[in-house]
Amino acid sequence: MADNINNTGSGGGNAGLAFIVGGIVVVLAIVAYFVFARGGAPETKEVNVDVNLPEVSAPAVPSPN
Repeated sequence: MADNINNTGSGGGNAGLAFIVGGIVVVLAIVAYFVFARGGAPETKEVNVDVNLPEVSAPAVPSPN
């Protein structure tokens, strides 16, 4: 008994998926270049801030007379 095999070439639907996956790979490669080739985050600089405020005293409490 012979099997009826219909091969209509329906495998072309994966071309769009391959294009999308290829685009994602290219975007990830560009991001990896900027992260790894350029050293990742920029250098951290030491910031020393000195804030001098005048001393503030509380008002005098009245005595309970």
